Amino acid sequence: MSSARTILNEQRAFFETNQTKELFFRLQALKKLKAGIQQYEDAILDAVKKDLNKSRSEAFMTEIGFLYSEIDHVISELPNWTKRQKVKTAMTHTGSKSYIYQQPYGVALIIAPWNYPFQLALAPLIGAIAAGNCAVIKPSEYTPETSAIIKDLMDEIYPSSFVTVVEGAVETSQELLDEDFDYIFFTGSVPVGRKVMEQAAKHLTPVTLELGGKSPAVVHHDANLEIAAKRIAWGKFTNAGQTCVAPDYLYVHEDIRQSFLSELKHQIQLMYGEHPLHNDDFVRIVHEKHFDRLASFLPNGTTILGGKTDRNHLKIEPTLLTDITWEDEIMQDEIFGPVLPILSYQQLDEVVTGIQQHPNPLAFYFFSENDALAEAIIDKVSFGGGCINDTMYHLATPYLPFGGVGTSGTGAYHGKDSFLTFSHQKSVLKQTTAFDVPLRYPHIKNGIKWMKRFMK
Repeated sequence: MSSARTILNEQRAFFETNQTKELFFRLQALKKLKAGIQQYEDAILDAVKKDLNKSRSEAFMTEIGFLYSEIDHVISELPNWTKRQKVKTAMTHTGSKSYIYQQPYGVALIIAPWNYPFQLALAPLIGAIAAGNCAVIKPSEYTPETSAIIKDLMDEIYPSSFVTVVEGAVETSQELLDEDFDYIFFTGSVPVGRKVMEQAAKHLTPVTLELGGKSPAVVHHDANLEIAAKRIAWGKFTNAGQTCVAPDYLYVHEDIRQSFLSELKHQIQLMYGEHPLHNDDFVRIVHEKHFDRLASFLPNGTTILGGKTDRNHLKIEPTLLTDITWEDEIMQDEIFGPVLPILSYQQLDEVVTGIQQHPNPLAFYFFSENDALAEAIIDKVSFGGGCINDTMYHLATPYLPFGGVGTSGTGAYHGKDSFLTFSHQKSVLKQTTAFDVPLRYPHIKNGIKWMKRFMK
């Protein structure tokens, strides 16, 4: 590959031609992206199948369909977003006008993860292009087939001086991070996110970190149990649980515990069959190291569903574990797999305390028919984003920013927030020359007296 320094210099030179700042250029680039994805659709679905064993329907929904919707939304709104924004001017600035200009950063580095290898590489790219940046994409080496498709697609539709893909392993990421990019967008684990932020700090590069954490789902005694079970099963076991916003653990009210768990088991079996390991469309674990880590959690607590594994095919059944406490190994870090530990509670204060004593979750899900109660607990718990009576759906709308808080990440994107993430808001004050308020000048007699009156 070309060296990271060469790539950065080529893209910076292209950015300095100002072509990427033109609205027409951005809109055409976004249209090319959608057309390119459509052209490569079958190849993308095949690649994701080879890498993760995703079915075509799941892969389309989670990898491609979201991007189509996002691109369409951005194209329709971008002409308004790029206009300078006039804002109010303080009385102390009589005679002047205030504006905000959205300015692209320059060359953005996008480091993508392996769990949604196509979507999470291109979703940030939509924002980078919309804001007028050039971009370098580093896909995950753990999904090589998808990585290769992304490279082929980008090479076909864009010049490398505008958007390019750099494939490789950890040393490639390190080489890229050593360079002075204008913006870094990283999606991945908390430990790697810390390293990215450390590297960015050396150049004072702004970053967005989309990380993870242990995201809880809470089923209160007044929840619609069938709906809750169905949506939790879908949210947890889509992509074999390898989703940053999947319910990581479950709190169930003691009064409905048995009836809910029966319904949850029923819904899982409806979705994945009696023998999920033999389901050709059940997603596999990405690599052996992650498989072994997940398998080590299976002896925790009591298994009430699943628990079987197939190391040859890197598959683990959807598994439910009860009799779990916060001291168990499975509760120490984000699980990121098809194993769901279940805790019980009697009072919601127990739930809030349990969550607050641990790092901020990326997502939070609360199932209840009591709107006031839902509002109260959402106010008490700090989390990136979430749902009432659903899981994961909050990240699929362009009207809601998606991002973490604290250890679950910094910054947000999707829709207009993607555009804003990759834009610097440049503040400009236009002052009149028709008159000049003299109070600010040091030689004016009694200036401070008049200033105090004026600025109260």
